[in-house]
Amino acid sequence: MKIFKFRSEVRLDQKLSKVFPFFADAFNLETLTPAWLKFRVLSPKPISIKEGTRIGYRLQIHGLPVRWVSEIVTWKPPYRFIDQQIRGPYRLWIHEHRFLDDCNGTVCQDTVRYSLWGGALVNHLLVKKKIEHIFDYRQKKLRELLE
Repeated sequence: MKIFKFRSEVRLDQKLSKVFPFFADAFNLETLTPAWLKFRVLSPKPISIKEGTRIGYRLQIHGLPVRWVSEIVTWKPPYRFIDQQIRGPYRLWIHEHRFLDDCNGTVCQDTVRYSLWGGALVNHLLVKKKIEHIFDYRQKKLRELLE
């Protein structure tokens, strides 16, 4: 199974004490996701995030409805957490979020390790650019919302 890696980083002019709580609310992911994905959190409010928490989502990929369930496998507030796809469109999806205190700001780092059916060809033709677009959108929205 071929595993791909994607990294993204954004520096926000906002203290870590303000940034991490935003990420600790799973419903904010709806705001950080482009509208074309029609992303919605299905789990009922409130969601208490901790290791072992599972969160259900609905989205559309290439117009097809998809259900996704992720589990928080590491929870180390306010510096780090990892969510892993339990059910969804990928063979493997592990997303690590890191938050670094940077004077009066915060550096948000994302590292995603993923694998998919169809391997490198499907990644090149359909997936890689979409992931880049999603994280570019996320960075823009984070700046709008938190700066």
